[in-house]
Parts: sequence; structure tokens; C-alpha cells
Amino acid sequence: MKNSTTPLKNTDRATLLARPLSILAGTSVKNRLFKSAMSEQLADRNHAPTEELVHLYRTWSEGGTGLLVTGNVMVDRTALGEPRNVVLDTESDLSLFRRWAEAGRQNGTQIWMQLNHPGKQTPNFLSTEPVAPSAIPLANGLEKTFNCPRELTEKEIVIIIKKFAWAAAKAKKFGFTGIQIHAAHGYLINQFLSPHHNRRNDQWGGTLENRLRFLREVYSAIREAVGEDFPVGVKLNSADFQKGGFSEEESMQVLKALQDEGINLIEISGGNYENPSMVGANVKESTIKREAYFLDYAEKARARLKIPVVVTGGFRSAAAMEAALASNAVDMIGLARPLAVDPRLSHKLLSDGSHKITLKKLTTGIPSLDFMAMLDVTWYEQQLARIGKGKPTKPNMSAWASVLKTLASVGLLSFQRRRA
Repeated sequence: MKNSTTPLKNTDRATLLARPLSILAGTSVKNRLFKSAMSEQLADRNHAPTEELVHLYRTWSEGGTGLLVTGNVMVDRTALGEPRNVVLDTESDLSLFRRWAEAGRQNGTQIWMQLNHPGKQTPNFLSTEPVAPSAIPLANGLEKTFNCPRELTEKEIVIIIKKFAWAAAKAKKFGFTGIQIHAAHGYLINQFLSPHHNRRNDQWGGTLENRLRFLREVYSAIREAVGEDFPVGVKLNSADFQKGGFSEEESMQVLKALQDEGINLIEISGGNYENPSMVGANVKESTIKREAYFLDYAEKARARLKIPVVVTGGFRSAAAMEAALASNAVDMIGLARPLAVDPRLSHKLLSDGSHKITLKKLTTGIPSLDFMAMLDVTWYEQQLARIGKGKPTKPNMSAWASVLKTLASVGLLSFQRRRA
């Protein structure tokens, strides 16, 4: 079997998506299709997994995808990014976690749990006093719905690190086959990495080495908890695309440092709530042609790395996916929203090299309403909810129907800004 460091020949193009990939000794993924984390909002009111979540992942595992990454699982129920996040902490109801993992392992599929802490990216109706590396509020109008955070004490930082490790150990015990650390999209780990959001003058801030310390310690604690033979990956920003934020140059240094530490896989993304590049904001024409949002960065990163690299965002056709794999810029193709519309998409891509999916542009025609109703998130959450209930998706569901459904089912709390 060729691994991620072996160049792929152009003559292999027709079958690149179907080729297995070695993650570490004894662990391989059956193909190159990677389901990236999405906002699911399918936990119960106590933040435990539900039957809908179990059914959703069973459907995806039967749909042909090689590796499924869960929606972010929070390590602390007092720090939520969204109202119905799953939480895995000492107060969790653990009864359905094992069945969730089992559902995701069907059909020879890998299922990795994504672990996260939102830091200050928790809406004010969920937390009156969020925490962060520094007491720096979110900007660009977000200060209306996100409170200014309190700076974490060093003791609290150490406690959070232990929470990540505890959750990872439980995930392994329940049958999840890997862990992904969410260090992107402006959540707590990304906040520590960013010189804009992290203005500490102790060992957790200042130089890149210090700002990287929190992520390093989280990874080290997780690795100790799960052992050397268990896959641990990370989702990292290529950049924050924000003045004074985490830069591409710094991101490249972090990638190399994480590989040296022993991380097994890197998923590349970018942006945060203030600049949501991960959902296609401000996409260049050249990017649209290649489909993937972060492929240029991945090509640079690939030259420095020996571990598998995944790019998520923008891929829509088997042809573009094959081209990205053939160029050796990436080792796996990350898919998110397309799998919310068609949970069997991976099977179609693997069996038909000309297959592609088109996602409709979502708008009510009133941009302020689209923004307020989080249309680019809630429309897809509603598709996931249908799959979870055993119903077919509605690719042609109108934006207005989605907005009305959001208002009816969740009420005013739904009109708080959320991102994947």
C-alpha cells in the first residue's frame, strides 16, 4: 500500500479516491474521502448523544466515506459553542456514546471524535462570562451577541488541558477510532495561537513558542491518555485572515512542530467567526476553478510534511478531487455540506468519475435576514436532522422555509450567530 509520502502517478487518477491510506502502523482508511465536522445540533437537552445522531452516522458509514469526524464535542458543559452541542465530561450521560461509535464504524469506516472548547466564541445567551487567553472581545458586530471574555488563570488552563485528555480516553473506550483536536475557526486553541486574541505575558503568550504551548500540552495530554497506537489529528487554520492574527507563516511552523510531536493527520482550514473563510467568504476566482478553498496553502505545507494532509471546503466534483490527489497537495478530500445534502455522495464519487454535486445558493433575498437566521448553517442542520430521523434530505428546500422552520423550532435563541 502506498502511504502519503509516496508520489501518486497520473496513470492512477481513475482510482485515486478509492485507494486506502495508512495513518499509522496498523491503522488505515479504506479510501480518500474524509467527512469533516459540521454543526449537527442533535444532542439532547443534557448534551448527550441521541438516537438521531446514531442514525445519522450509521447512514454516513453506509454511504461509502472512509473517515467520519464528528461535529465538535465540547469538553466542558459550562463552555458551549451552540445550544445542542454534545458534551463529554464527568457529568455526561454515557449511555449512547458507545452506540454512536458503533454506528460510525459500520462498513469498515473510521470514526474520529472531534474535541473542542469554544473559549469566547460562546453566545451570550449560553454564557454571561466566557473565558479566553486574554480579555479581548470579538469584533465586527459580534460584540452584540458575544460577551467580552475573562482571562483564564494558569490553574484554569491546566484544568482544561486535563478535560481534553479525559474526554479522549473515554472516546477511545467507547469505540471511536481516533481523535481530532479542533485548533481552528477561532475556538479556544486557535485563540491561544493568535497574537491578536492572545496578549498574555506569561508562558502561554507572546512568542509563537509560548502561544503554541497550549495546543502542545493538549496534544501531549491526549497522547498520554490514548497511547501511541491510537490516531490523533488536528484541525488547524492556514491563517486567521485577520489583521494581527495567526498568519500563514506561523501556521507552517506549527504544522512542522506538530508533526515532530507525533500528530498523525492535519486537516487544513481557515478563518474564524470574525472572518468566516471556512464557509467560503471572499473566495477568489482561481479558488473557485480548483474548487478547494485552501489548496494553495496545502501545496506549500505538503512539501514540509510526511503525515497525511486533508483539505476541506469547496470540493464538489470527482474530477477536482482526483486532480487534487494527483497533484500530491493533499492525501484526503474533506467533505462537509455536500454530505449533508447527499449522505451517499461518497459512494457515487467512487463509482462514477464524472459525478459532481451542486449546492444551491441560499438566500431569502434579504441579506440581513439571512445573516440573522444563520441561513448558511441552519439550512444544513435541518438536512442533518432529516437524515437522523430516517427521512430523505430536501436539496430544494427554500431559504424561506428554512428560516420559518428555524424560528418555529428554536425561537429567538436561534437568531444568534453560529458557524461550523
